Amino acid sequence: MELAVLSGKGGTGKTTIATALSELAKEVIRIDCDVDAPNLYLFYKGKDIEKSDFIGGKKAVIDKSLCVKCGRCESTCKFNAIENFAIDSFICEGCGACKLVCPQNAISLTDEKTANTVISKLDEGIISRAEMEIGSDGSGKLIMYLRKNGRRFKDNEELTIIDGSPGIGCSVISSITGSDAVLVVTEPTKSGLDDLMRVVALCEHFGIFTMVCINKYDINEDMSKEIEKFINKKKLILVGKIPYDDMVMKSINQLKPITYYKNSIAKKSIEKMWEDIKRNITIKI
Repeated sequence: MELAVLSGKGGTGKTTIATALSELAKEVIRIDCDVDAPNLYLFYKGKDIEKSDFIGGKKAVIDKSLCVKCGRCESTCKFNAIENFAIDSFICEGCGACKLVCPQNAISLTDEKTANTVISKLDEGIISRAEMEIGSDGSGKLIMYLRKNGRRFKDNEELTIIDGSPGIGCSVISSITGSDAVLVVTEPTKSGLDDLMRVVALCEHFGIFTMVCINKYDINEDMSKEIEKFINKKKLILVGKIPYDDMVMKSINQLKPITYYKNSIAKKSIEKMWEDIKRNITIKI
């Protein structure tokens, strides 16, 4: 079973909650699909046991010894990646149009390494994650590979928790495709509600069972009520309302899951939420 934890924007507490749920679930495969800002592994003292290059696509290269400077490649490139018969690798999309029009076969497409994929071994379970190359984008192809890489360590009944990217882009779509359920973490602000609406619309499009939790609900209880109205209107399930807790910032600064702090009120709310998540997954999945 796979549970993806999402948010409409960064900073809602998505990774804090994903980490806490992973601790409560005990036997779990952790997959960090927030490849542009992966920080799930920071909460653990793990050991990297596997590391490999990820080839995300192609880049065009000009062999200057063959180039006759006819200019066809430059006029053909729709991404303006070619100037003065040189290709800017940061702009090139690897479409191959320049290669097709080159009369001298002076242009070739080479593999582009966009990330290292890493398996980190923890005291309990593993984390599948990526280390992006400078200037690279997090692609859906990379996300799918991270999920596949993590599944190699999965027992039949073991839960997989995915820490997804914020937003509704390609990486998010790849994070939820084939998942059994989604938990959307939102916050009680107007922008939080707008972002929640977009994520919910995406999950509806793909027909994925969706649950919601409101983090720091008590900093704006009127807005929390507006979010609850939307949840009820959409017939979604509100599995948790987590209060603001100074202990959360302490846990982040000390790089320890919030579940390690016995007196944390957020921890107690997340524990209750985990019971609600398990109950709803059992009914719906």
